[in-house]
Amino acid sequence: MRNWILSGRAGLLLLAVVLALAPLGFGNPYHYDIAIHVLINAIVAVGLNLLVGYAGQVSLGHAGFFGLGAYVTGILSAHYGWHTLLSIPMALVVVAVLAFAVARPILRLSGHYLAMATLGLGILITIVLRTEGWLTGGPDGMIVPPIEILGWQLFGEAYWYALMAALLVLAVWLALNLIDSPVGRALRAVHGSDVAAQVAGVNTTRYKVLIFVVSAVFAALTGALTAHYSGFITPDLGGFMRSIEFVTMVVLGGMASTFGAIVGALVLTLLPQLLTGFDELEMVVFGAVLMAVIIFMPRGLVPSLRTLIGRFLR
Repeated sequence: MRNWILSGRAGLLLLAVVLALAPLGFGNPYHYDIAIHVLINAIVAVGLNLLVGYAGQVSLGHAGFFGLGAYVTGILSAHYGWHTLLSIPMALVVVAVLAFAVARPILRLSGHYLAMATLGLGILITIVLRTEGWLTGGPDGMIVPPIEILGWQLFGEAYWYALMAALLVLAVWLALNLIDSPVGRALRAVHGSDVAAQVAGVNTTRYKVLIFVVSAVFAALTGALTAHYSGFITPDLGGFMRSIEFVTMVVLGGMASTFGAIVGALVLTLLPQLLTGFDELEMVVFGAVLMAVIIFMPRGLVPSLRTLIGRFLR
């Protein structure tokens, strides 16, 4: 019984129940909007956790894929009249191809060199989005049309919440199955030691590239949906600070913990909203809370709480 309670299957069921019941506590569209941004960040964090938490590959430019996904679907639908059901898949294809093309040379690096390479990739994408104003609108951004299905436009926070909640459940289900598969075991071997994994017969380059592309597609999908949800995008979507936020969500919730990535996204999205009353001290309190968690729960929120629950059940 204890093992089932602590299993991923129980966590997925609990997540679905919480997401289904959460709208009962929403009192206005603002609450829906905050919840939608939590879900968006959570999906990106779940994908990034596969790369950082399980494969041990640092990425400081992941927001670049998020912003690129938003701009590809925005440009195709706004400038070239593509239907959104075609422009969004094309955005995923473009990001997947780019991630595959850069993964091999970048993932040959390790440590600080890998971090700097991914950081440079993210900055390069942002520079392109800012300078190619004839296509992207430049720093001023661009308007993106809403998603249209059979003549019906997807409007309203409640519909968007339902869509993003369903996608988060699907993303978690895919991540859990991937982790429990031979691919997941290979990723953990790569995380432990590249040399040991190669000696054991694991094609480390293949699995690094695979998980890099998968995590990039997670980010691109949420970026594309964010573009159509907000109706307006700017290059800041792919900025450096956005990438740092994504990585912090994974670390705060607990690396190599799928549900930890969700909790990290929840905390980092809600905390600034809760601290708005502190005025100038907002960032100081925000930093103090993060430091306290890292100091007293170095493994992250969810792994630490999981250990406590396990001790209690025993």
